[in-house]
Amino acid sequence: MAKFAPIHWKDFEKFLFFAGCEFVSQKASHRKYSRSDLLRPVIVTVSKKGMLPTRDIKCNLKTLKISIPEYLKILDQI
Repeated sequence: MAKFAPIHWKDFEKFLFFAGCEFVSQKASHRKYSRSDLLRPVIVTVSKKGMLPTRDIKCNLKTLKISIPEYLKILDQI
């Protein structure tokens, strides 16, 4: 099983697509994803290093209404 740690933003993007999100737009280093049942978009910051911090992952999981164990299960599937 995967552990909860920073991951590359492209891997998190794969997770978002698996969770039913669609890419909406990008402004500078911020990529926006949406899903019909979300109250606000999911924002992923693309950094030079490419790693997405755990605090950003937690915030986005809260927006998606997905728990950390569910997230880790999905990561193992993709």
